[in-house]
Amino acid sequence: MPLIDSFGRTIDYLRVSVTDRCNFRCIYCMPEEGAPIAPGADLLSAEELIRIISVASRLGMRKIRFTGGEPLVRKDLVQIIQCTAKLSGIEEISLTTNGFLLKPIVDKLTNAGLNRINISLDTLKHDRFVSIARRGSLAEVLDGIEASLAAGLHPVKLNCVVMRGWNEDEILDFAQLSLERKIDVRFIELMPINWSAGDDSPRSEAWNITSQPTITSTGNRLTLYANAELETFRQSFQSIDPTEVKGQLDANQMRRAFVSTDEILRAIEKRFGSMVPTEVLVNGPARSYQIPGATGTISFISQITNDMCKNCNRLRLTADGQLRPCLMADGEVDLRTHLRTGADDEQLAELFRITVLHKPAEHRLEDGLAPIGRNMSQLGG
Repeated sequence: MPLIDSFGRTIDYLRVSVTDRCNFRCIYCMPEEGAPIAPGADLLSAEELIRIISVASRLGMRKIRFTGGEPLVRKDLVQIIQCTAKLSGIEEISLTTNGFLLKPIVDKLTNAGLNRINISLDTLKHDRFVSIARRGSLAEVLDGIEASLAAGLHPVKLNCVVMRGWNEDEILDFAQLSLERKIDVRFIELMPINWSAGDDSPRSEAWNITSQPTITSTGNRLTLYANAELETFRQSFQSIDPTEVKGQLDANQMRRAFVSTDEILRAIEKRFGSMVPTEVLVNGPARSYQIPGATGTISFISQITNDMCKNCNRLRLTADGQLRPCLMADGEVDLRTHLRTGADDEQLAELFRITVLHKPAEHRLEDGLAPIGRNMSQLGG
């Protein structure tokens, strides 16, 4: 039986973080010194990951996306993809990566069963790349993009987070990439959330897990979760001391850097003319367009100005084995402990059902609400 949440959405997509480690330190994601990481023993093994994905597939989950941190730093990723591809019911396997380690391994990934790839790239300028990512090199990422195209992973999707004062002057350069290549350039609105100093936005209130959890927003109490087995659905995280976090854009800086989809779209159409709405294979929350005559496409992920929550079909599994119903709302179900203490597949399936029942109708980013205690690399973005 398919997984259907309290709002009638069919949940058939699982994003799997295989590691919370990353070889970049992007300014909107992580401080210069890195983020807290789980002890190695807490991370799920390849066998544990495959078992969870197998249970998910029997519950009707058809699409698997591997993320991190940076998934390519995990040495057994090819094995994980290969085992996933053999599971009955899995129709698509995709990967999100920063692309730095991609070129030497892309053929192995494709042969193992990888169908699609998203590569994060926020600038086409070498000096600026160092300022934003603070690790790696643009040349090797560009080589990874070319290798992905050569491997037949069409369309290659490029994820560009647009930030005022950092890279908004490159919007047209990115759009140009879609003219002659099978590339889907995806402009992503900067999500103004952060766990470092400078965030004075509203926060989720302290929740009593024995009662219906709610949040407070501009004086209105909004019910987020179904009232089902709340004891299983935990909101406890290790807090991050804001005085310890340096070298990352804080919340106020993120808000000032925000560029809306409408502004990006207007800039592109002013240069290239009106774009035509189009469809891109398995494009999730993105709205897609094409410059007339272009080989590739341009897409927009507008989670602040035009979120697609009403069509959300996904759950997220963190690298340390926590199942989350929403990227941007607190709360997760512990699969790892049950997995390691003898739970059978039906018990694990029931934990999936509980998580789906707690899936909120929408995030509240536009109200300044944000999850507490995990950063993006720990959540699996």
